Amino acid sequence: MKPGRPVGQSAVGPVLVGSDIYRGSSYGPAHPLRVPRVSTVIDLARALGWLPPERFQPSPRARPAALRAFHSDDYLAALQAAEAEGRVSDEVRARHGLGTLSNPVFAQMFRRPATGAGGTLWAAEALARAATGAVHVPGGGTHHGLPDRANGFCYLNDVVLGIKAMLGAGLSRVAYVDLDAHHCDGVEAAFAGDARVRMISVHEEGRWPFSGRLTDTAGGSGFFLPVPNGYNDSEARAVLHGLILPRVAEFAPEALVVQCGADSLDEDPLSRLCLSNRAYLEALAGLRPLSPRLLLLGGGGYNPWSVGRLWTAIWGWLSGQDLPDRLPPDGREVLAALSWGRPGRPDPDPSLLDRLLDDPREGPIRPEIADRLGWLRQR
Repeated sequence: MKPGRPVGQSAVGPVLVGSDIYRGSSYGPAHPLRVPRVSTVIDLARALGWLPPERFQPSPRARPAALRAFHSDDYLAALQAAEAEGRVSDEVRARHGLGTLSNPVFAQMFRRPATGAGGTLWAAEALARAATGAVHVPGGGTHHGLPDRANGFCYLNDVVLGIKAMLGAGLSRVAYVDLDAHHCDGVEAAFAGDARVRMISVHEEGRWPFSGRLTDTAGGSGFFLPVPNGYNDSEARAVLHGLILPRVAEFAPEALVVQCGADSLDEDPLSRLCLSNRAYLEALAGLRPLSPRLLLLGGGGYNPWSVGRLWTAIWGWLSGQDLPDRLPPDGREVLAALSWGRPGRPDPDPSLLDRLLDDPREGPIRPEIADRLGWLRQR
């Protein structure tokens, strides 16, 4: 993949990487990823005046040659054939996990994830060439993808590809923090035992993929904290200061990759965590001084209003904007135009239509959180 910026620059960004392939592209009418997400971020950021042309980078589409850094030739060929033919055989379904309820056949099933991977690779390469910088790729964060099969709505693993690109460009310490409600099983599998990568994942206990146990270490490379349902902003703050910040700081990363899956928000239909979007911003503000290079990715998130608001607020914070208490009319119009894409879901709370930031969702710090943090501090 040819980089979009000159070699040897001292800084990159802040830049938002996006693509129109997400506009109208869907996993199908019955799938949680039928809802718009990246297009909402682009539209809302532009409505707020936060995305001038020089801050927007159109995402390239990763070619198979670049994807082979993690994915097998047979799998990539099967994925491209499934898109071209609009179907898969029983053999391909069994071997590669394509054409299932979670990973269906749809019109852009190779081009869309290849675009997400291309955006993350562009950002990783640009950051690795620079002394400092920050890039936001809301279409990235597909942390479940495996070398030879689709997994958990993820056809490719752009996280692994991006970290591999950073390491291949000469960086020797990359920290990865995962705030998604689901454990980053694909990333763990790729970097278990790799002393150059430190992985930290905070995820809902008892939630698919049922990995990332407290006692798992990923060969010494990982710190995993499963949290109970109802996980609130006060608990997230305790986890930030008791686990995430000290473990990142002691690693002294040359680059920091943060997966900002929005399914840990209270409104998400696929998890039972209760964070506000302020908790993500607080985490990012604490993490930002710990590395000269910052790559922010999307991930999960299946409520179109809460996802769009979170990832837009992240871009506003990253690009130095004043986050408004109330959205202007153009911003409200973007959110009012969203829908669940199918009947049966309740209308969004009015606050999701006219405000960018949630009210704080504080609560007690439960003993199981404190006990697990204490256990991890002893490692």
